[in-house]
Amino acid sequence: MTDQRPQYGELATPEEQRRAAGLPPLEEIVAEPVLTAPASEPAVDAAPRRPHPVDRVVTVGLLAYGLFNVIFTAVSYLDLTRVMNESMRILGIDGEFTNYEQGKLWGSIAAVVLVVGWAITAWASIRRLRSAKITWWVPLVGAVVTMLITSMCLAVPMFGDPAFMSYVQNMGGS
Repeated sequence: MTDQRPQYGELATPEEQRRAAGLPPLEEIVAEPVLTAPASEPAVDAAPRRPHPVDRVVTVGLLAYGLFNVIFTAVSYLDLTRVMNESMRILGIDGEFTNYEQGKLWGSIAAVVLVVGWAITAWASIRRLRSAKITWWVPLVGAVVTMLITSMCLAVPMFGDPAFMSYVQNMGGS
């Protein structure tokens, strides 16, 4: 016969052990939901976003129209002397554009800006379309930003041209 006595809790049921420890019975415990994300992160919507077919058509149409314009405008900027002469004629400026070196350099830069601007706009639009976000405005904003930068590129040789500057100076004096 062994003289070993049972240790504390060895013969007690789990319910008796909880009662002896001062804990409520298991039936009274309500399971709380376990959070899967930290409280600082926003909850993710379980429902997938629905694509917007009209937005997709408008976005793709604007990108296609923009690509068409970029190709033809970029090619014309590679011969900036002709473009500047036409612009001066439309403005009623006597004389011809003679700032050839800056025209060639800045016309090429403007052409590259147009292509890069369209590429960035198309990339941003495609990303938004794939995530089913409203996108029609991206090509419009991209076009405005690209044209502002391009206009600055074209202003450099224009303001360096003697015929154009003479016109600007005479305009202020009349």
